[in-house]
Amino acid sequence: MDRRTFLGAVACGILAAPHAAEAQQAKKVWRIGFLSSGWPAPGQPTVAAIREGLRERGWVEGQNIIIEYRWAEGSVERLSALAAELVALKVDLIVTSSTPAALAAKRATTQIPIVFGMVSDPVSSGLVASLARPGGNATGWSNILPEMIGKLLGLIREAVPRASRIAVLGDPTNPGKVLELKAIREQARTLGVTIQSVDVPTPGTLDAAFSAMASARPDALITLVDGVTLPHRGRVVEFAAKHRIPAIYQVREFTDAGGLMSYGLNRLSMDRRSGLYVDKILRGAKPADLPVEQPTTFEFVINLKTAKALGLTIPPSLLGRADQVIE
Repeated sequence: MDRRTFLGAVACGILAAPHAAEAQQAKKVWRIGFLSSGWPAPGQPTVAAIREGLRERGWVEGQNIIIEYRWAEGSVERLSALAAELVALKVDLIVTSSTPAALAAKRATTQIPIVFGMVSDPVSSGLVASLARPGGNATGWSNILPEMIGKLLGLIREAVPRASRIAVLGDPTNPGKVLELKAIREQARTLGVTIQSVDVPTPGTLDAAFSAMASARPDALITLVDGVTLPHRGRVVEFAAKHRIPAIYQVREFTDAGGLMSYGLNRLSMDRRSGLYVDKILRGAKPADLPVEQPTTFEFVINLKTAKALGLTIPPSLLGRADQVIE
């Protein structure tokens, strides 16, 4: 081989190298861990929304990504062990869908990127240094703003002006729900309302919680969405209807199930945003540099059929502000 031929071969090799590297990278199948406080179910809404967000960006389960699912089934205590399992599998990234799950993943690894969703306060929880500059291996989206939580109390008071004793149903082991309950209590003090905290740390405590509320007879109910209440929303809504307790919920899945009112973010549209974070990280972005996203739009839904069944007249001023009225 003469010198000119040799140099030409080298040049071709240099030019071809990036293409070969790209082809090799394109063939890589990424392994993603999914850690949830909830239960697996056919068509599980959060999973379906995340998959949709991934598909929109070219990531298809079974083709260029594999998802390892771990479900705590309402037991927060199981999350640490499940997170450790995902780390042992050497997944490329972990996606979580609650504050307890995100914290368990964060305790399990400081190296594997974490994309979290439905975290009430990522800074106070210790997941990130700041919303603008997370600074570690975790980022994602927060489901709450302080004014949103306060609005739950304000809306149910508009619907039921006489309400002076209001029960709040939620999981006390979920750090996010603790923060939300604190915000509700602060708002209640300004309104002169008494708050009764009703704890449901596991599905097995629902009957006791219902019994406590039935005895206390609160004027209204606020239900916080978590790994216990959301999967069992049918039971919560049924209880409120049976005992004729006007209730407001954080997500519209409850009003779709027959609940009176809901106010909050569109959870599934935000779940799809998790796919955006996963896409950016798989393409080389660092979680430390990706700002935490906060919701900017909220939806207010009123179920008039439920209001009529409760003998409750919803003020026109409240109906006029609803994004949807179920009749």
